[in-house]
Amino acid sequence: MSFTSDEIARQPDAWLRAAAVAAACDHLPSPGERVAVVGCGTSWFMAEAYAVLRESRGLGETDFFTASEYPSGRSYDRVVAITRSGTTTEVLDILGRLRDTCPTTALTADLDTPVVAAAGHVVDLSFADERSVVQTLFATTALAALRASLGEDIEPLASAARSVLAEPLAEEWLAAEQITFLGGGWAHGIAREAGLKMRESAQAWTESYPSMEYRHGPISIAAPGRVVWHFGEDGGDLAQDVALTGAAFVDFPQDPQVDLVRVQRLAEATARRRGLDPDRPRSLTRSVVLEPRP
Repeated sequence: MSFTSDEIARQPDAWLRAAAVAAACDHLPSPGERVAVVGCGTSWFMAEAYAVLRESRGLGETDFFTASEYPSGRSYDRVVAITRSGTTTEVLDILGRLRDTCPTTALTADLDTPVVAAAGHVVDLSFADERSVVQTLFATTALAALRASLGEDIEPLASAARSVLAEPLAEEWLAAEQITFLGGGWAHGIAREAGLKMRESAQAWTESYPSMEYRHGPISIAAPGRVVWHFGEDGGDLAQDVALTGAAFVDFPQDPQVDLVRVQRLAEATARRRGLDPDRPRSLTRSVVLEPRP
């Protein structure tokens, strides 16, 4: 068993624990605050999912940025950073710049790192730390904590995820030449993360798009032996359009975060089938730490 496989399996329990952490935390965004959420890689995609969820529920304007592209000159009531390692250079730079001008909160898995000093407040998710380079457990646990802070009940998500962990993976997914992931609203962040997981773990050809953007060009690569995976229910008859291409259409009527667990399992299994190490993808490290500029 890989570290990744074990970490995927730990998610339901970690989500419930994250909900308890959020309930006891006074430093996550309050209703009405203008908020920016930052992260890198997987954390950026979790930032998108949370930001769209929060704003769509009328809880306050919420922007999301990859940390390296955080805009200067904008004013926020709070900036939230998601960083598993607590050492990512771009995230630490943002927190340092904002130290005296804006309240900041960091969600992290390692309290023995520079983020503790850089952020105004820290949400301790060290129970969701990982040995794999590839993020699965920490990312969704951070999202669970943030969703719980919006008033969501995490118990049904954890229960559904346990069922997904026990399901078989379809052969047509494992054998797919190419997979495109789609999602509308907050599920677009989940779709982007699904594509990244397959690329990182299995060196797979994957793409991701907003659901309604798919017809505007990307559908041209759909073909027999390929898969179009839609997060959330298809409300625009995409399944019919994809069927005409010969590609398989996957559309589980579940919460996108739960469905992401299915893709995480697929990425790990595909990597093993291809003789790859799902824990240590080529060219990747646990954290990107850049040399200081002269």
